[in-house]
Amino acid sequence: MPKPARVFVSHSHKDVSFVKRLIKVLESHGIEYWYSPKHIAGAQQWHDEIGRALARCNWFVLVLTPAAAASKWVKHELLFALEARAYSAHIVVLNVRQAKYKRLSWTLHEFQWIDFTRGFDRACKPLLRVWKRQYRSEPLRGTRRRKSAG
Repeated sequence: MPKPARVFVSHSHKDVSFVKRLIKVLESHGIEYWYSPKHIAGAQQWHDEIGRALARCNWFVLVLTPAAAASKWVKHELLFALEARAYSAHIVVLNVRQAKYKRLSWTLHEFQWIDFTRGFDRACKPLLRVWKRQYRSEPLRGTRRRKSAG
């Protein structure tokens, strides 16, 4: 039986609003994840904790934006994933905003890409299929669905 997905979310801190939305989707669909602002306490050695998280996870999701492409820490995380056996065939690139991805690795084109530039909900469907889940869009809080007349 395959191991359950434990997803390492690699991103630039400048993209936190997108990542918060993404982790809500992962949570609501029962997918374990590691996300640095949530899982690192203030006094911890953050680079050591990132290394431990990379060693525990078995899926690597890269939130690709211009800020991520310019981040040396995103590059370090990606290089670890590219070399780790646990991530073999388990790297997914989320194309959030067009970026010069070759700054991170010229090999990124070989992995599965999910295009978020055409809409968040639309892209969540193929993303969740990676883990054999069907995307359920959650209605906004405080809104009611109207009953159809008839």
